[in-house]
Amino acid sequence: MSLLLAPGVSLERLHTGTVWGEGPVWLPEVRALRWSDIPNNRIMQYHADSGQTIVFRAEAEFTNGRTLDLDGAVVQCSHGKRAIERETAEGPVVLVDRWQGKRLNSPNDIVVASDGSIWFTDPPYGIISDREGRMADAEYGGCYVFRFDELRGEITPMVTDMVHPNGLAFAPDERTLYVSDTGWVRDKSDPRQIRAYDVVDGECRNGRVFAEMDDGVPDGFRVDEAGRVWSSSEDSVRVYTADGQLVLQVPVPERIGNLCFGGPDGHDLYIVATSSLYRIKTTVRAAPRPRSSR
Repeated sequence: MSLLLAPGVSLERLHTGTVWGEGPVWLPEVRALRWSDIPNNRIMQYHADSGQTIVFRAEAEFTNGRTLDLDGAVVQCSHGKRAIERETAEGPVVLVDRWQGKRLNSPNDIVVASDGSIWFTDPPYGIISDREGRMADAEYGGCYVFRFDELRGEITPMVTDMVHPNGLAFAPDERTLYVSDTGWVRDKSDPRQIRAYDVVDGECRNGRVFAEMDDGVPDGFRVDEAGRVWSSSEDSVRVYTADGQLVLQVPVPERIGNLCFGGPDGHDLYIVATSSLYRIKTTVRAAPRPRSSR
């Protein structure tokens, strides 16, 4: 099928019953995949050893994207709180919810850089209706990609030229930031593309189109160890080389929200789609995750 997929593999459906799946992250300490069922306002967790899926948290404030920080703790986007939060033993704690005194829109997806800074997108999808958050007014007049320096308590706009920034990921060397622009999702006149930005001297420069979708939108995506981008779309996982060439499509029978690598050896690709969680074995792993030097 492809040198990027393990020989003889097929797509597995592990769980079904969500309304809109999003925000997957692999938790190596418990060998589990955690993700969001946003309209049902709950966080799900699939345990690979037992094959069981549990509700990790109900009334979860419409969480969306999540990742691990340098210490291995989950940091995630909350539509309901319009914030970035960290999971702790006592529950989620808000890290940032405002810029220049104004509330964020509805943070959507998130990555952590090797210096510990938290980068996230802030489209309005959680405030335009009560389906994936709570209807409310936008306050700062834009939809940006932000960088949050937790140690200094500083939040800085890094990308401001998009309609609705959504998924994001760094290249393995962190010299390139990929961000998808999904517009209003259903309006074909709006962008359906992944853009690339050079990260130079603390700024994002030279924004350009990396890949465009002809079917659906590039909602969420991940980068593998060779710099390839594995993206969601309407009907498949689409894999692009670092120079933007489409080299693989993995058909999925539902619209895909997001995906991530995981599993005991890192070769499992987990795919969260509209109503189901899927898995397929690959021959590659995610780009190495930065870890704390503290």
